[in-house]
Amino acid sequence: MRFFYSDRNEKKQTLRHLTMVAILLILTSCGGDSNLSDGQSSGTIDRVASEFNLLVPMDAVIEKLSDGFAFTEGPVWDRRTNQLYFSDLSSNAIHTWSDAEGLKTFLKPVFDGETEHAMVGSNGLTIDSEGRLLLMEHGNRVVSRIEADGSRTILADDYNGNRLNSPNDSVWHSNGWLYFTDPPYGLAGLEQDPLRELGFNGIYRLDPESREIQLLEQTQSRPNGIALSVDERTLYVANSDENNKVWYSYEVGDRGELSNQQVFFDVNDQGGVGAADGMKIDVDGNIFATGPGGVWVFDPEGNHLGTIKPDEVPANVAWGDDGSTLYMTARTGLYRIRLSTSGLVP
Repeated sequence: MRFFYSDRNEKKQTLRHLTMVAILLILTSCGGDSNLSDGQSSGTIDRVASEFNLLVPMDAVIEKLSDGFAFTEGPVWDRRTNQLYFSDLSSNAIHTWSDAEGLKTFLKPVFDGETEHAMVGSNGLTIDSEGRLLLMEHGNRVVSRIEADGSRTILADDYNGNRLNSPNDSVWHSNGWLYFTDPPYGLAGLEQDPLRELGFNGIYRLDPESREIQLLEQTQSRPNGIALSVDERTLYVANSDENNKVWYSYEVGDRGELSNQQVFFDVNDQGGVGAADGMKIDVDGNIFATGPGGVWVFDPEGNHLGTIKPDEVPANVAWGDDGSTLYMTARTGLYRIRLSTSGLVP
């Protein structure tokens, strides 16, 4: 059967109606529990709004792919080699995972120095247009790039002559600029660490070719995960401060400047483990954001649609495979879930 719609709103209303009918049929057949309960899923799914079911299939299963890590973070899918890169932050390593080859260690150590602080490896990872891996490094306090010959190039290590805190997460703009966050988690004493040289935790943008770095925002207490809207007019930045667990939104100007900071969503009333952290955007502008208890899914207007909850609280996510698989780095494990929506793979 094919449906024809006179406008987008009619399409959304029809899809919502069909989804609700499907939910009622499923709830009737399974006793009213809309979460996965077949024993095969490594976690649960909370369905808050009917729109959520257009993104996460009713039969979706959370898979646990690997475990035994110290603290997983920063996943990114490499579409050229069909594998996932991810950081094991506290073990000072970067691993790869694929269906074909399973788990392999790509780089260890990331930080080759002396410190008693555990969080010295890489955090967020991304891939540039030439397929090179970029690292947000905690211990070395730099943004770096691994070249084709395996050497590492430092792209940013200071702002106005003062060393960065510990670059955390990043997102590409289509014009080639890299937006990234710089909280203090790579410093043992955080804001009070004697090695800290900047008096703020910033949001920056970087031109990897010229190495030009621009400070865009310095008022967030703990900027962390970062993502751009589909039209690149809105920048979302997680604030992972345990005393202010929110996601902020900013308007992105024609010259890349940020303005009009707004609280996009507030989870200070949530008692679950975890804070606002890494996130990704799907092709329709929905936000998949790690937060207390799991991956919170919001529509572009800031409505909470549902939450994906692997057995361990995730810190970051990435689109993988054909773009419709969401990979989740969660404490000591690596998880994934196959969705009805998709996102862009760098």
